[in-house]
Amino acid sequence: MQTLLLCFLATCAATTACAQTNFPQKPLRLVVGFSAGSSPDSVARLLAPLLTENLGQPVVVENRGGAGGAIAVELVARAPADGYTIYLMAAADTLQPALRAKLPYDLERDFTSTTIVALGMAVLALHPSVPARNVKELIALAHARPGQLNYGSSGVGSSSHLMGELFNQLAGVKTAHVPYKGSADSAIATASGQIEMSYLGVGATLPLLEGGKLKALAVTGMKRAAVLPNVPTLNEGGLAGYERTTWWNVVAPSATPKDVMAKLIAATVKAVSTPEYKSALYKQGLDLQITTPEQFATFLHNEIVQNSKLIKLSGAKTE
Repeated sequence: MQTLLLCFLATCAATTACAQTNFPQKPLRLVVGFSAGSSPDSVARLLAPLLTENLGQPVVVENRGGAGGAIAVELVARAPADGYTIYLMAAADTLQPALRAKLPYDLERDFTSTTIVALGMAVLALHPSVPARNVKELIALAHARPGQLNYGSSGVGSSSHLMGELFNQLAGVKTAHVPYKGSADSAIATASGQIEMSYLGVGATLPLLEGGKLKALAVTGMKRAAVLPNVPTLNEGGLAGYERTTWWNVVAPSATPKDVMAKLIAATVKAVSTPEYKSALYKQGLDLQITTPEQFATFLHNEIVQNSKLIKLSGAKTE
């Protein structure tokens, strides 16, 4: 992490324009596409004070919810490309291109990034009565009972819905999707035995796991969750290539000057590298993965492609 930061700072220092810029001279707004109290909002409010400290100007969180984040994305895409309006892009934003026939923006074309500022994953949580102790046993059970095992999600076309679709695709099974209004409802339904399993955020699910109301079978990331070090990944469990995560990245309009972006990148990397920030993420069941703009561009493209394939398989549509 420190090496990446030093590289960014060195690049900035070597750039004449960067040395001349006086950005920022006024407060910045960090737009969030979801309501106050949501996971993206929580990440933004952890990050904003640290960005304020590093940039020397207030960074104010602005919630612009609606249309699955699309309202906020369009707002920032059309904002002046001067670095004063930035966006906390979320993994959920990569669902919209496949769910909506027309969008007034293009995530890959219209934005440039700083770094991923938080990375989360889900836990495949089962009701304790389900007779599967690992991923291979769950797959065998699903083969023996095609269409009879139900998995909950936070809604049609949601990330947790696609987690189940990817499981079905890679395992060659059919588990039935049961959408709920939110992940809390899905968790309650699983804990009460109404359905067999759900894909749930790690941090929010810890109390139910620790209380024995649910059992953790596997996590959806490529690496194990820091707060669940003894729970394997689905990839480790036998589903080669399985990876579904939630993530957030501070981005700006793509025409933002390079010298301004260099300052935003350096300030963001410095912020997320602090012990207090990393500790706060850990308490929420989140991890950190610092990326360069080039690395994130590849990552973003792959996310959009995978989501498009999974949504087509699921038949989910919002329009």
